[in-house]
Amino acid sequence: MKLVAFCLFALCCWSLDNMSANANNQYLQRRKLQEVLRRLNTVKASLQDSKQSVNTPPQDIEDCCCLSALQCFRENLHVEFNVSTTNHFYRSLKHNLTEGGLDFCNSRNVNSTCQACQSHPKENAKEFFNRLQSLIQKGKKNISSLCGLTRVS
Repeated sequence: MKLVAFCLFALCCWSLDNMSANANNQYLQRRKLQEVLRRLNTVKASLQDSKQSVNTPPQDIEDCCCLSALQCFRENLHVEFNVSTTNHFYRSLKHNLTEGGLDFCNSRNVNSTCQACQSHPKENAKEFFNRLQSLIQKGKKNISSLCGLTRVS
């Protein structure tokens, strides 16, 4: 009987620890997405008047295609806008917390349904940055709803 009670106690402790780690990870992801938005505003202000047209993922990205869309935005920032891989904004976009914050797909084998970056229509720089901002905000909103938070800043 003592062994059963001990096992149940250990299971409860493990469960609480696991929930705490998950909540902490969501908090860190949300903070990283806030940082990305701050850095995006700086980059956006300097590049949105560019006359370039670039492949831009749609406004209404399916949940399972958010990481694919993020990769497309990163590629275009690097190639089309010459945002260096050493740039803080670019590194923030590549950070595993950013990717984790945008990975809210329940199924792992749906990448084949996401459009390739080159197949997205070309849009001007202002629309490109607005859609990237929208994607990051979608991630923040999703994390906030998972954490039970109502305010999304």
